[in-house]
Amino acid sequence: MRILGLDFGSKTVGVAVTDPLGLTAQGVEIIRRDSPNKLRRTLARIEELVNDYQIEKIVLGYPVMLSGSEGERVKKTKEFAALLEKRVGKEIIFQDERLTTVEACEIMNQAGIKKEDRKKYVDQIAAAIILEDYLHSLK
Repeated sequence: MRILGLDFGSKTVGVAVTDPLGLTAQGVEIIRRDSPNKLRRTLARIEELVNDYQIEKIVLGYPVMLSGSEGERVKKTKEFAALLEKRVGKEIIFQDERLTTVEACEIMNQAGIKKEDRKKYVDQIAAAIILEDYLHSLK
């Protein structure tokens, strides 16, 4: 069973997918948009990925604050999740994403990726971390 992992941001969505056995997560791409409220193409691209990879469910990063409280980003993420679920008809599971961007930056630092190049990869790596965290929570 393949699972799609998403790191939803104001102008990007990082995408990761599990291997066919659902054991590991790999970054796939970053979907970019010009405006935070323009989601039509983003949703269409995710639908394509769901079909291409034969996705069974979606894990979406849940952006609670470090304190555990919910802010505006949580509201936007829930709205996005409702639109996505309606569009693709797959179960959506929220996964705490606290510090995933920090972890992604550490991974890129260890890999020797230059600071000016990190924006090209950070959301995709964060999506893979969110998906890996979900897979670990199943064990």
